[in-house]
Amino acid sequence: MTTDSSLRSGPGTTGRRSSRDGAAGGDAEAHGRLPVRDHLPARQPVATASAAPVLDVVVPVYNEEKDLHPCVVRLHGHLARTFPYPFRITVADNASTDATPAVAAALAAELPGVRYVRLEEKGRGRALRTVWSASDAPVLAYMDVDLSTDLNALLPLVAPLISGHSDLAIGSRLARSSRVVRGTKREFISRAYNLILRSSLAAGFSDAQCGFKAIRREVAERLLPMVEDSGWFFDTELLVLAERAGLRIHEVPVDWIDDPDSTVHIVRTATEDLKGVWRVGRALAVGALPLDRLARPFGDDPRDRALTGVERGLARQLIGFCAVGVLSTLFYLALYSLLRLGVGPQVANGGALLVSAVANTAANRRLTFGVRGRSGAVRHQAQGLVVFAIGLALTSGSLAALGAASGSPSHGTELAVLITANLAATVLRFLLLRAWVFPARACPEPEDLR
Repeated sequence: MTTDSSLRSGPGTTGRRSSRDGAAGGDAEAHGRLPVRDHLPARQPVATASAAPVLDVVVPVYNEEKDLHPCVVRLHGHLARTFPYPFRITVADNASTDATPAVAAALAAELPGVRYVRLEEKGRGRALRTVWSASDAPVLAYMDVDLSTDLNALLPLVAPLISGHSDLAIGSRLARSSRVVRGTKREFISRAYNLILRSSLAAGFSDAQCGFKAIRREVAERLLPMVEDSGWFFDTELLVLAERAGLRIHEVPVDWIDDPDSTVHIVRTATEDLKGVWRVGRALAVGALPLDRLARPFGDDPRDRALTGVERGLARQLIGFCAVGVLSTLFYLALYSLLRLGVGPQVANGGALLVSAVANTAANRRLTFGVRGRSGAVRHQAQGLVVFAIGLALTSGSLAALGAASGSPSHGTELAVLITANLAATVLRFLLLRAWVFPARACPEPEDLR
């Protein structure tokens, strides 16, 4: 259950979606793509009580009766002085058992543009999902109640989202120009966690857990249903899905001072985060997440433009195919050498080629031709086996010709012949994969994306 006690006060406490948002959203849904990024309207000289907020800053709290009032007063004062658009501050109470609800309600009555939402269950992710899903502001943000992050980074955080350049923005304590004061233990845990994300989930962002983030509302509307976690891993899962969907994440170096009175249980939080990493990594590995519906970021993507004389995606596909091909060839040769220790050359070649062909088709399907999810996977593998049969004929024929010509060739000679035959088969394999197994799907014209 939630309660909202701020509708009676402050600029930005009520609002509506513009006709522009509705039209863009309708076109996007028709084509299964995300709507266009637009620069948000500038603030009027005098904001009225009915002005719709451009920014909604959520402050999740649990038993913060001491810090809540000074935090919100300071944040409100900073936004009133520096932020050039209507704003709202939402205090999201995660089932506090102390005087936090009374303090939050008093703030909502005292300060214009502040509201209070009560949740009966704990969880930072649950609080953000609840408030963000119901908010009418085009840009949604959140920050920790202790205000460890210097507020001067707030405008740089949301500016790329307001301009339409980026889809999400995060504060980073690990950027080179960040100025951070915290203990060795927390520093080690933070860097170790982000190293785990980079190595296991191929994350490109630098700081997943800094409590200072923002997202455009239309992005949140499509990503939030995919995020399962309702606790501390919520941030990481949201960022990983956004990055895998091709969305643009803006990073802002921040000045950050550790809160020595923080009530976060480090070991329990780290354990839950590692469980989340395993769950998301497994889902990505098996293609269980429908990220194909977010295959393009917002707006005019230059990769969607029709260029005369340039075949769509050919250069990228060639690079991906070559990278997969090199790895597949090394895997094939290693497997052939291993099998050759116990069986004849034809059997070793057939077994090595079959196993590497299945892996090659799966890798090309995802990495080279960008096909995600399980739909059509069996058919693609069947077609890939036909391509494999052609490669088998070329390589087996080459081995047979070598055996007939020299009787008992050396292992090095066999490998040289196989490499040559594989080069010829590779060209044919790429053409068949591109034209038959993974043909180019019809793409809407650029004007359709708008």
